[in-house]
Amino acid sequence: MKLIDFVKFDSNGLVPVIAQHFETNQVLMLAYMNKETLLETLQTGRMVYYSRSRKKRWLKGETSGHFQTVREVYLDCDGDTLLFKIEQKGAACHEGYFSCFFRKRKDDNWQICDKKIDE
Repeated sequence: MKLIDFVKFDSNGLVPVIAQHFETNQVLMLAYMNKETLLETLQTGRMVYYSRSRKKRWLKGETSGHFQTVREVYLDCDGDTLLFKIEQKGAACHEGYFSCFFRKRKDDNWQICDKKIDE
């Protein structure tokens, strides 16, 4: 059986995907894929997501140049979440941070814990 046969897509045909930096294991972002974008990602080695807000295919880096290259692929025990270990070029976050998880809770407030890539 192929990887795609083990993936459990939700009622909207989507599966959550965690993008993690291949060398540091830093979690960079969470997004979604449908069957088509998952197959394209596996075929091309570039991360292709499904944008829930725009309701269309989204090649990460297509407009920003901040591409993500697949190094390893993991499927969780339930088959309903994918983990991609990737190489990140530039920022993963649309706000310019390396990771989308650049805010840290401190004393009941959010503290910026990362620099923007362009700074």
